[in-house]
Order: sequence, then structure tokens, then C-alpha cells
Amino acid sequence: MDFLIFLVAMSALIYGADFVIKESERIALHFNISHFVIGATLVAFGTSLPEMAASMVAASQGKSDMAVANVVGSVIFNIILILGIVFFISKRMYPKRDLFALDSAWIIVPLVLFFIMVQDGVIGRFDGVLFLLLMVSYLVFLFNDSKGDIEVDEELLKEKFKWTKTILLLIVGFALTIGGANFVVESGTDIARTFGVSEWIIGIFLISLGTSLPELVVSIVAIKKGNAEMSIGNIIGSNVANFSMVLGAASLINPLTVDLVATKFDMLIMVAASIALLFILANKLYNKTGSIILLIILALFIQNAVV
Repeated sequence: MDFLIFLVAMSALIYGADFVIKESERIALHFNISHFVIGATLVAFGTSLPEMAASMVAASQGKSDMAVANVVGSVIFNIILILGIVFFISKRMYPKRDLFALDSAWIIVPLVLFFIMVQDGVIGRFDGVLFLLLMVSYLVFLFNDSKGDIEVDEELLKEKFKWTKTILLLIVGFALTIGGANFVVESGTDIARTFGVSEWIIGIFLISLGTSLPELVVSIVAIKKGNAEMSIGNIIGSNVANFSMVLGAASLINPLTVDLVATKFDMLIMVAASIALLFILANKLYNKTGSIILLIILALFIQNAVV
């Protein structure tokens, strides 16, 4: 039964991602908004809902470690796993946008702000407000940078844009994507237990991967449809949302404690992944070379977790 649930959930995940990409592209084309901006806002926020829900619930239950680990793990997997796979399978990837010049700050600033805040071992409510203000700043930046860098579909512009239909399909798409990811994790966990896989391995891989599945599938579907900028925008936007929106909301519910000593390896991997992404953007390594760099970091992360 678990295998059947797993297959059905994966199908829902894939079809949901397809809905999200199609309707997001429709919005982008109709309003002449870049694919990157749509990916970094609408798609990124939608696929970040699992992380936000998990961290807020964990914070409300006083589980600070779980709330923070959820964000750290998601940032790591978004970069080294999702972009690693995307760069590997992509045959052609030539974003028109200068990602390093325009977006590198949004990789570094949230990371630096996070480490400044955790130096005292606590992400408090004031820190949470600052994180949310960072999210507002990111949205303002994207809004000011949102026009004029895509080809306009003249036929689409002639059509009467139907917000009701688009919003309904987006809701269905996000519901299938997030719900499918949830059932994939649950059924996959049960399957793993059947084969005697330890609880630790299940937690560090299946659960972390599960919360990143929406980003993974949406990014792959975007690449298959030729929307390279939407795929990369989804990951950068998701990571900004994870730091600012997810941690910000969670810390407002309950201050979050962080043990930098106990989590130092995971923190180092997060920093290494972010630096590697900056290196890839600076040198435009949107290919198998960039993929190998990220997958090497993934291998180190897995090795430490298994050991």
C-alpha cells in the first residue's frame, strides 16, 4: 500500500508543479514580468509553505532546534541538491539576467544577518521583525526590477486575462505539490522502516528532502519548459524566504535558541553551499561543471550524516 501511495503522491507532485509553472508563466507573459521575478516570488513563496508551516508549528511547541534545523537543512538542499540536479540535466541554460550582479547580495545578506543574530544563541522577536523587514526589502527590490526583460506573447495580450481561473489553478497546483510532497515523505518513511533504515537516516534525508521536493520538482519542470531563470529564481527566492519569512514568523511565535557548537558542521555546509553558488553565478557555470561542484558538497554532507 505504501508503494501505491508513494507513486500516486509523486504523480500529484509532478502534475501540481506543471500547473504552477504554466499559470506562473501565463502571469509573467501577460503582465510582462520576468520569469526570474515570478520564480523568486510567487513560485518561491508557494513552494516554501511546507518549511514555513513546519517551523511555525515547531516554534509553537517550543522545539527551537527543529524550527531552525528545518530552515538550515532546506537552504542546504535547495542549493546543493536541487541546483546540482538542475545544472546536471539542463542541456542549455543561458539566463538573460546577470544573476551575479543583480542577485548575489540576496544570497549573502540573509546568511550574514542570520549568523549575526545567532551569536548570542537566540533568534528573538526583534530579530524576527528584522527578518520580516528583509523580506519586504527583497520584494521591493524585485518589484522595481520586474519589468521588460521577457518576450511578450502578443496573442496572450489580446486575450481577456481571467484571474479567477489562474488563481484557482495555482491553488490546485500548490495543493497537489505540497500535499504530494507530504505523502511522499510519509510513505517513503514507512517504506524505509520496512527495510530497517534507522530513524536518524530517515530524519536527515527523507524529511529534509521531503520539504525540498516542491522546489525540486518545480525547478525541474521549469527547466524542461526552458524557463532557466524561473528555476534559479525559485531557489534564490526560496532561500531568502526561508531565512526572512520562515525564521521571522517562527521567532515571533517563540524565540528560537541555536547551539552553534553542536550544529557547526551543518552551518559550515550551508556557508560552503552559498559560496559555491556565488562562484557558479560569477562564472556562469550553469552546466555539469557547476553541478559537480555542488554534488561534491552534497557527498560530504551525506558522508558526515551517515558517519
